[in-house]
Amino acid sequence: MRNVYFNHDGNVDDLVSLLLLLQVPDINLTGVSVIDGDGVMEPAADASRKIIDLLNQHGHRLEVALSTSRARHQFPSAWRTSAYAFDSFPILNEHGAPKTPIAALPAHLDMVEKIKAAEGKTALVMTGPLTDLARALDADPAIEDRIERLYWMGGSLDGHGNVGDPGYDGTAEWNAFWDPEAVKRVWDSSLAITMVGLESTEEIPLNVELRDHFAKLRRYPAIDLIGQGYALVLTAEADSVYYLWDVLTTIASMYPEVVESEQVRCDVITEGKASGRTFRTEDGREVTLVTRADRDRFLTHVDELAMSAAPALY
Repeated sequence: MRNVYFNHDGNVDDLVSLLLLLQVPDINLTGVSVIDGDGVMEPAADASRKIIDLLNQHGHRLEVALSTSRARHQFPSAWRTSAYAFDSFPILNEHGAPKTPIAALPAHLDMVEKIKAAEGKTALVMTGPLTDLARALDADPAIEDRIERLYWMGGSLDGHGNVGDPGYDGTAEWNAFWDPEAVKRVWDSSLAITMVGLESTEEIPLNVELRDHFAKLRRYPAIDLIGQGYALVLTAEADSVYYLWDVLTTIASMYPEVVESEQVRCDVITEGKASGRTFRTEDGREVTLVTRADRDRFLTHVDELAMSAAPALY
């Protein structure tokens, strides 16, 4: 059975990813941890615990670890508040306070502990900044040999980022910009890396068509929860600014046939106006870059996993 550890940063896409991971058969989900990134950590952790309470149909023995890592550059506050609304959905609060415990160790040490305790190697799925992994590697370098592969949503190799902060040139992606030094630490390791960058999900925008897709399936409570979550971040503009980056990373880590990819060499800039930029260079390390997604296959997996959700929701 494949071991999987999930580290996320608390926005809607992260919480949907957790919901879906809990439904994947034949994996051993060894740990879940939350970093204070794209969503405020405390409500995101509470929402994660409630999702586990309701949807842990395969009986994973889980606790949720909280990160003590801090941002070099914090996400815009307006983006981070979705975690509060998601945590307040009635479907997550019907049964009272969350029962899934908070881990005793901070996220980076929880990651070390869970990787070392697992029989065999562990796949890491990370949909936020890489700081907890960088700190875990520093705390116990031996875990590097026990990590099957890192699946990371972050970076952009086409020169276009999503950071608009004054003083920076717009080439960085936010998960990398949050802590560029952490990306560099991970890039300097020998880990096998699959990278889902900003350019990887052009086929999967969050738009009205996708909203209506979930709406037609809302008789399934887990899909209703997914649809409500995405309603928090759906914009009215014709050109969506939100893509399903995190969920694609999660689905691709479980079902690689949904994506195409190429081997590229790249590196990260840690200082200056381009701080956080990931870029192609022959002098860089090799990663597997997701280049496109099969939207139909992707949605089939999302729908099937969500429709198989635990009876506790019904």
